[in-house]
Amino acid sequence: MKLAVKIDVDGLMPALMGAPCLADLLETQAAGGSFLFSVGPDRSGAHISRLFRQGMPRRLWRTRAIRRYSAKAMLYGTLLPAPDIGKRAADVMRAVRDSEFETGVRGFDYVEWCESAMRRDPDWIGRQMNLACQRHQDILGERPQVHGAPGWQLNRSACRLTQRLEFAYSSDTRGTHPFIPVYQAEVISCPQLPTTLPTIDELIAQHAMSKENAVAHLLEVTRELPAWGHVYSANAAIEGLELLPQFEQLLRGWRQQGYELVSLRDYLYAFETRELPYHEVVTGQVPGRPGLVALQGKEFPGPVPDNTSSEHHDINTGDIK
Repeated sequence: MKLAVKIDVDGLMPALMGAPCLADLLETQAAGGSFLFSVGPDRSGAHISRLFRQGMPRRLWRTRAIRRYSAKAMLYGTLLPAPDIGKRAADVMRAVRDSEFETGVRGFDYVEWCESAMRRDPDWIGRQMNLACQRHQDILGERPQVHGAPGWQLNRSACRLTQRLEFAYSSDTRGTHPFIPVYQAEVISCPQLPTTLPTIDELIAQHAMSKENAVAHLLEVTRELPAWGHVYSANAAIEGLELLPQFEQLLRGWRQQGYELVSLRDYLYAFETRELPYHEVVTGQVPGRPGLVALQGKEFPGPVPDNTSSEHHDINTGDIK
């Protein structure tokens, strides 16, 4: 049974410090993983301000993630210029790739995407996703195969572009198992690998759990091995820094439960993509997280419309590096 480990890397400090720590940890655990990088400006200060406006100081302090931000980083994008993550962290991205971890993109301007992507027009969405893809290619010499929407914020234009930009698969949603997305009755032939488990910081925020109790809760949730396995989303600024010991406990616990810890790519290899069910993409809330996110909705009823693109990339037959 496979459990995919997805690492979200947002911000210069998480890229320079958190991502290498997580890569080292995964190597010691003989585990695979997918590192999805935000590659544009780091406006961490604006992001932290946004979380406080949404009533999130308890989550920030309980996870202690905010304590890892230097005073300088907390001003990025507000009183200080936003540093370019892709340029400053290019060596880290190459090192992660050279360690045989999968890399992908998580947007260009992470903060702007989180705050407004659901209501943005196709031109803005297209610029952001194309900039991210081009930066990934400039740094690593290849187009990214996987896309992960920052904050699980997705609209129809972004969902369509996962197909048109020839991503092999995406992890933009929360849900229960892999599926072919249907957005407002339009089939998008880029498989979705939704995050299936709550994150440690969500459990701490929702239930006022200790870090140790959050780990125990997650291991209880995964005690029974489901047919589809699981996808867990870690964050380089949280699990990669203050919660690194707890994340190591999770990895060890999952291995003891019988899971093989893999990348998103290897997770999807376990399934026949032609046999994945079709599900609607909807918006809703996730406990412990503010605002709306993209969710795996109900299974699409009746015969599936034949409007999938010839650009569809079949992971079972395609050449994916």
